[in-house]
Amino acid sequence: MAIATSLTITACSVPTPPIITESPGVPAATDTTGKPVAPAEATITIDGSSTVYPITDEVVKEYAFERKDHPEVKVAFSGTSAGFRKFCAGETDISNASRPINKREMDACKAAGVRYYELPVAYDALTVAVHRDNNWVDSLTVAELKKIWEPSAEGRITRWNQVRSTFPDRPLELYGAGSDSGTFDYFTEAIVGETGASRKDYTASEDDYDLVRGVRNNPNALGYFGLAYFEESRTLLRAVPIDNGAGPVEPSAEAVREGTYQPLARPLFIYVNADSVEKNPKLKEFVEYYLNNGRFLAKVVGYVPLPDEVYNIALTHFQTGKVGTVFAGTAPTNLKLEDLLQKEAAF
Repeated sequence: MAIATSLTITACSVPTPPIITESPGVPAATDTTGKPVAPAEATITIDGSSTVYPITDEVVKEYAFERKDHPEVKVAFSGTSAGFRKFCAGETDISNASRPINKREMDACKAAGVRYYELPVAYDALTVAVHRDNNWVDSLTVAELKKIWEPSAEGRITRWNQVRSTFPDRPLELYGAGSDSGTFDYFTEAIVGETGASRKDYTASEDDYDLVRGVRNNPNALGYFGLAYFEESRTLLRAVPIDNGAGPVEPSAEAVREGTYQPLARPLFIYVNADSVEKNPKLKEFVEYYLNNGRFLAKVVGYVPLPDEVYNIALTHFQTGKVGTVFAGTAPTNLKLEDLLQKEAAF
């Protein structure tokens, strides 16, 4: 995607992502007396989920390309949970999230006086992946995933043939989300049955790029991360079809739309500070741009766009000042697209 020539992207080492900033070469504006004039709008600061990061980053780049008077927008990722800690402390304007805000985070925001808009932006098919040379895993059941990842598996389920007797006697080397990640919360709830319940003897990271690199460089690996990260390295990885009782299903946009990729299909969100919107008209403009264009850019980066009706409802909620969450502090794990639509419409 093209980026306006008035912008630069400052390269950073992983896990710190690029930060989109105005070029330092642009001279400061002055008034009629020649005195510097302060910028009309404050910087827009975004943090949170690495899963949602690719969509938001793409939106930021396109917004900057189309709007020559854009404000400075800083985008980073630290994980959904870490992002909410910053957001509820008033440190960021937008928090990317791969799960809904939980009760503890709701209480923290309330205590700090932070009101927020909850805006769904895409659907993800959370992908379980192996190295491309892995020729023995044709699918995994939800029960087998639980056997691999539950706390009691730590130090005990360490070889592939312990997962299924027909698998080879090879080391099982695991890569998964770190505990500050919304993906960690969602995966453990969906697969193990309890948020945060996981073995600890695996390579953990809040940065999906780290997990992808680990799996694609290790023939014995098994990992999980967002669909967009899998799509980016599709030639080096293989997605494992998941069997939830009705036969193996591969992660795909079609499976998400049909509601067959359960329980690993999930909505992705941005949370927007309502007071920041009131203070910064450019933030309002940016969020409206996000909701009007996110449906196209979600597909570009490898996620599943929501139905147009969901984006329209979210935009209406934003423009009419409807703050809060439709999830009441919970994160449902079998939420289909039509279920999300009903929740948003009833809010």
